[in-house]
Amino acid sequence: MSFFDDDEETAPRPSPRAPRQPPAGERPTAAGGVRRPRPRRPQHSGASGVDQHTVMVRRRVLAGVAIVLVIVVVLVINGCLKSEKTQSLKTYNREVGTLAYESDAHVAQPLFGALTNASGKSALDVEQQVDELLTQAQTIAAHAKSLSVPGEMAAAQQNLLLALDLRLEGMTKLTSLLPTALGGQAKQTSTKIAGDMEIFLASDVIYSQRVAPLIQQALAGDGIHGVTTASTRFLPNTGWLEPATVLARLTGQAASSSPGAVAPGHHGSVLKGVNVATTALEPEPAINHISGGSSPTFTAAVENDGEFTETDVKVDVTVTAAGKQYKASHVIDTTEPGKTVNVEISVPGIPLTVASKIEVAVEPVPGETNHEGTKSNYLAIFE
Repeated sequence: MSFFDDDEETAPRPSPRAPRQPPAGERPTAAGGVRRPRPRRPQHSGASGVDQHTVMVRRRVLAGVAIVLVIVVVLVINGCLKSEKTQSLKTYNREVGTLAYESDAHVAQPLFGALTNASGKSALDVEQQVDELLTQAQTIAAHAKSLSVPGEMAAAQQNLLLALDLRLEGMTKLTSLLPTALGGQAKQTSTKIAGDMEIFLASDVIYSQRVAPLIQQALAGDGIHGVTTASTRFLPNTGWLEPATVLARLTGQAASSSPGAVAPGHHGSVLKGVNVATTALEPEPAINHISGGSSPTFTAAVENDGEFTETDVKVDVTVTAAGKQYKASHVIDTTEPGKTVNVEISVPGIPLTVASKIEVAVEPVPGETNHEGTKSNYLAIFE
């Protein structure tokens, strides 16, 4: 019994609180604590290197796409700007053409129509009409100043305004002179009116020599070709620059009362064509076959291309056939400026089936200096 008792007394008893075992991977410290393991650093694998390269490639691709997009945007913007610029140049050219047309059709033509033979009309009506035309000229000049002008058209615009201002100035001076001219003093004022007409001529020169060429230059500079610029001519002819002609046109009479006096200016006629029945003759060397017998009737179209009414305009027809000449003439009582008169002339006795030469001529009128277009020759066989 004592043996077992001794053993029980000498054997240590287990502590009711067993020491805590450190978890796997932790080491105990000298002080009895537990040291925690340091976190492991991530190991770079080969796959991570491939991912980084892919990212760089993608970035470069995106950068390239971005550059292309920027270039496309720039090109589109430049194209839009160029299209807008081209359109603005064309629009300006078109608007200038409209103003030129309005100045001619709505001011110049009715103005000189009113001045022609003005003394034979109601002075009040003529003055009122010219006043209204002056207002129209003011409207056109104001419209020109309100145009949207591209930078390339600045010089053309400056000259356009000058031309229209000159026309307005001439209209203003003419308006102030008309009451005196139509009040029985046309002769005294004709010189001043002729001087005012020089202002209109100056406006025509500025437009034709500066405005239109500068517009064309600007259009060509932008690569625009085949687009025309409208022309304009305010002064119908240079006869209005002569005081004697102005007087003759205002009064409808010649400026000089001396016998045989001819008003200065353009006088003349033009032969427009010749027919025999329904056959229009073609000038030599063509050979015309004319049916209808040996006494054909020639119809000559004669135009007065001068500035005055002409009287006693003579037309001659000469047919040379078989060594003989067959002649006939006709006198036109009156021809009006710009109008054509058809005159019929019969020539009897022309031999048939032989080669013939026909000469048709309009004799010169007093004061005519240019005889071009007054004569024509034809070859024919009469059947």
